[in-house]
Amino acid sequence: MNIALIAHDKKKDDIVNFSIAYQSILEKHKLYATGTTGRLIAEATGMNIHRFLSGPMGGDQQIGSIVAYNRMDLVIFMRDPLTAQPHEPDINALLRLCDVHNIPLATNMATAEVMIKALERGDLDWRLIVNPDEEV
Repeated sequence: MNIALIAHDKKKDDIVNFSIAYQSILEKHKLYATGTTGRLIAEATGMNIHRFLSGPMGGDQQIGSIVAYNRMDLVIFMRDPLTAQPHEPDINALLRLCDVHNIPLATNMATAEVMIKALERGDLDWRLIVNPDEEV
């Protein structure tokens, strides 16, 4: 399963702590992340993570392109809804792509934990449910 990990600056500690707590689950999957987030998670956990550019430099769009080609299975994006982001249009485009392509998207710790626990149980075979006619 392909999983994207993204976090705004004020949420970087949250996603690193999340990745440490659920490392035993995450390390079984192919992980992608925006630049700084990926570096911080890799440093804290030693996990292999494909890193794209940082979000403001186009990393959100790079992950969005994988979503658009229906090659991403889960996006965990710890967003900071109280701070304006200079690349807000890119963020909104990524969120829209997840909606268009029925890709599960967790945007806070509560939804991220629900998704990761479902993944651990094997309950996230949604690809066959939401996109039954598409090859994954």
